[in-house]
Amino acid sequence: MAGMLLAIESTCDETAAAVIRDDLSVLSSVVASQVALHERFGGVVPELAARAHLERILPVIDEALREADASPRDLCAVAVATHPGLIGSLLVGVTAAKTLAMLLEIPLIAIDHVAGHLFACQMAAGRNVFPAVGLVVSGGHTNLYDCRSALDQRLLGSTIDDAAGEAFDKVAQILGLSYPGGPAIEKAARGGNPRAFAFPRAFAKQDRLAFSFSGLKTAVLYEVQGQPGAHRQPPPLTALRISDIAASFEQAVVDVLVEKSTQALQQTGHRVLCLGGGVAANGRLRDHLELMCGTQGIELIVAPREYCTDNAAMGAIAWEKYRVEEFASLDIDPTPGLVRA
Repeated sequence: MAGMLLAIESTCDETAAAVIRDDLSVLSSVVASQVALHERFGGVVPELAARAHLERILPVIDEALREADASPRDLCAVAVATHPGLIGSLLVGVTAAKTLAMLLEIPLIAIDHVAGHLFACQMAAGRNVFPAVGLVVSGGHTNLYDCRSALDQRLLGSTIDDAAGEAFDKVAQILGLSYPGGPAIEKAARGGNPRAFAFPRAFAKQDRLAFSFSGLKTAVLYEVQGQPGAHRQPPPLTALRISDIAASFEQAVVDVLVEKSTQALQQTGHRVLCLGGGVAANGRLRDHLELMCGTQGIELIVAPREYCTDNAAMGAIAWEKYRVEEFASLDIDPTPGLVRA
């Protein structure tokens, strides 16, 4: 056995570290959440996120090693998510990983945060799940991939504006619900009618593998506050109306995600669909994807809920690179945007 590696995650607003064996067993997974820090802003403030990472990165790494009953000298590699993400946040994790790799004289492994979300599906299945179509839905990403292997993931399409998770946050704010928006919208939607409002479903009936949620967010805003210049005032925002709007919004997002996943499966010919990212925890999305996959004879593999939101355990994908000695240079720089294949 090669031993164990340390994975570090700091792409957005979660400071995380995990110790993982080469058989993909997770010995520890520590996440320091910043939800309380960003809650009053209704979304992540990049500068605050970076400063919080600076404060938390070393304690989180130390806790991950202690929980795994490991010392730095037990590690055979350090892995870190270098893209995509917020540049200030990425720099903290990448600098910490570089420093450890240099001091311990062990390999540095650069990993793709989004690829990690999809690799969490393989961790759940306990076997190779590729080739597959990969759908990553989170606060920062809504992407479809042609996953030919764990390390060969080619972008099929992505959002042209808001990510689905970002739309959930913004709509929750419009409705006066709590942050983060995903769980708040899902909770409010349980008592609502998903067909109460005919919200737009951008690109749903087009062959183009792309997403857009900005128009949907605006439609919700107009339903709540009224259209600019309109004389008619919207009805009061009662609890029932909130539930109906939340359910209709949620259904519109789910309908588009399911339709585009169906198209991607048809275009690639793959018989497996992998779902990862924070929004993958949404029950309505899981239910509708299960229904679609069951009807078409597709195997649906969903990342475990604890690995849907940002974490370092999905850094287990680094073992794929370790085995082929795909190591990074100590002068590697993080890349904030989506890296396109």
